[in-house]
Amino acid sequence: MLQKLRSSPALRRALKAALSLLFVIALAVVAVVLERHGGTTEPDSSGPPPPSGPAQPAGSASEITALLAKLKVADELPMTGYSRDRFPHWDTNKPDHGFGDTFAPYSRCDTRTVVLLRDATGPAKLDPASCKFNLGKDAGWRDQYGVMDKKTNALKPYKWTTDSSGLDIDHIVALAEAWRSGASKWDDDTRRNIANDALNLVISDPTANRSKGDQDPSSYLPPGNFRCAYIGHYIQVKVKYGLNVDTKEQTALRTAVQDCITKGGFT
Repeated sequence: MLQKLRSSPALRRALKAALSLLFVIALAVVAVVLERHGGTTEPDSSGPPPPSGPAQPAGSASEITALLAKLKVADELPMTGYSRDRFPHWDTNKPDHGFGDTFAPYSRCDTRTVVLLRDATGPAKLDPASCKFNLGKDAGWRDQYGVMDKKTNALKPYKWTTDSSGLDIDHIVALAEAWRSGASKWDDDTRRNIANDALNLVISDPTANRSKGDQDPSSYLPPGNFRCAYIGHYIQVKVKYGLNVDTKEQTALRTAVQDCITKGGFT
């Protein structure tokens, strides 16, 4: 049989085709496994352990409570005329955007990039001239919001990635929410400020960000350990820019603030 195979070009071609087919099938199986379990370029739940607290903590309980009392209650305005283009971003890192002296050397970089540097985990370096990242060992980004598993009603592992393009930079007070709360009456410079304000920006896994959309705290709060910081930042931004809250939003914020105080969630 072996001698016959060696002397038959047709049989040799058939064997070669069969081996090629088996190789293609093996590659397909590997691709399916990677897709199901997460390849090296997709965000996953690996990396260093999630921190016990948020990357951007909120103020103290007394500060947040005092700011909560300052919020003006009013009905939401219509979305007439709204466009994200009315909130120019991403701007270059200017002092007015509130990133502070630590990030002043990165004035040539846009605010999205500076947020990525601020919220990175591990030794992440940013070239102030090219605005390109150099990630050291165990460096990358961890989602701050968290996502609930609809089947188990439990918090999924926080997504981890070393690919900054796979992250969203979320506006804690969504731009559409700002529009409904008074920003429709602002000039473009003020809308530019809120869209690039360090206080209003945080990294987020796209899935978590889509879960939030443009909702206010009456219908969405992050399910993970960023919840109290999120509430604190949300109130701070609304007070800073004189934005209104509606009655449902006010009630939700009062409940959330009290819950965070009880659990020691503020600094």
